Amino acid sequence: MPHDVTERTALLARPPHQDVLEPRTPLLEPRTPLPVLQLSIVLLMQLSDPIAGQSIFPYINQLVSELDITGGDKKKSRVLRESLFFLTQAMTVLQWSRISDRIGRKPVLLMGLLGTASSIYCFGLSRTFWTLVVSRCISGFLNGNIGVMKSTMGDLTDRTNRADAFAFLPIIWSMGASIGPLIGGSLARPHDRFPEAFSSAFWVVFPYFLPCLVTGSFVLFCAFVALLFFKETVSTRKPVSEECGSKPLGPRSLGDLFASRNILLSIGNYVTLAYLDTTHLALFPLFLSMPIEIGGLGLHPPTIGLIMSIYGATSGIFQVLFFARLVRRFGEGRIFMLGISMCPLVFALYPLMSAIAQREGDVNHLIWVLMGLLIALSALMETAFGAVFMFMTASAPKSSRGTVNGLAQTSVSLARALGPAMSTALFSLSVQHDLLGGRMVYAVYIVLAGGAILFGAQLPERSWDDIE
Repeated sequence: MPHDVTERTALLARPPHQDVLEPRTPLLEPRTPLPVLQLSIVLLMQLSDPIAGQSIFPYINQLVSELDITGGDKKKSRVLRESLFFLTQAMTVLQWSRISDRIGRKPVLLMGLLGTASSIYCFGLSRTFWTLVVSRCISGFLNGNIGVMKSTMGDLTDRTNRADAFAFLPIIWSMGASIGPLIGGSLARPHDRFPEAFSSAFWVVFPYFLPCLVTGSFVLFCAFVALLFFKETVSTRKPVSEECGSKPLGPRSLGDLFASRNILLSIGNYVTLAYLDTTHLALFPLFLSMPIEIGGLGLHPPTIGLIMSIYGATSGIFQVLFFARLVRRFGEGRIFMLGISMCPLVFALYPLMSAIAQREGDVNHLIWVLMGLLIALSALMETAFGAVFMFMTASAPKSSRGTVNGLAQTSVSLARALGPAMSTALFSLSVQHDLLGGRMVYAVYIVLAGGAILFGAQLPERSWDDIE
């Protein structure tokens, strides 16, 4: 018997000369199989959101220009397209999420789908600007699904398979963001495009109802599938502790949740990432379309559409193929840092491409190489979303998971509403006053991205254990 082993030594103790692995190393934990049917229904509901929400983008400018209003058409279109939904959603998403903790996810998800369908039908039947506003407000007020769906995915998974599930979110969103505009652009004004099939006067009076009818019907189909086949993930029975007269173990108060450093750290990093991402997505098409002499690339709409499609497809496919593997290998914290560290590099490529285009007077091969690099870095940046979702899920007590996601979504909705407005305003200010050669906007966001990296460094290497 070795001299350092005695009768008091634990039978399974590891000899001191062997390496000691960290506890709960994910590589040693068997992965729980994903609940394929339930997860598929959640992803189907998720798909309906961007299909319905973004189907209006191809024709909204034309629709607003045809209404009986004077001036400000572009500004009104931008409000309807970018800000109004997020502002109204921010007012109610927390309440819907808290309700889902108490009565269950399924009824709240169904209500959100019905609200989306009602909104898109109203949008297609609107003939005044204010009825368009009301329809977008209905969508924001009644649909808290984006937060509740993340809570549902957290309910359906555990720390061993959560990365596999969350990896599907980006490609589902990318699919919806591609299908929605395709439906909207193809089916708008059917009496002009398909006069034999749509010759009724109804289609002349309501030329944009057909794409709304198709997308709204798809949303109702998703609601019908969820009603029949989706199983509730939250137990609404009275806790045993409450039946025995002890303190109930229900959802925690907002004060208790705000006192958690892990929750605040997770939500804070989600908000900063979402703000930078929204800013990037607002600047990107603007940069592609603006003339070369004022800092853009002067590309034509079909080319911009192709670039945006490649951008979305690259990001979605990368997440599905590599996100879960990267998380299991390196941990959620390192993957988040990888993603957030791409932000300053992405913003730095804008002025570099602009300078080359202005020097050459055209978009040359080098710019296309840099464009490919920007798309690749953006795909890496998107991995931070899946990682921070996992941190938020793990930081929340199971009884308050909906509330935590609601708090996060409320904050992110405000960030997404402000992001495009602030970035485009900074872009205009930079160009009009020739600040840093018209490129001050990028310098500002490079600095902000650097601050986001410092903030993200406070996250641990791997997410916390789930809290009961």
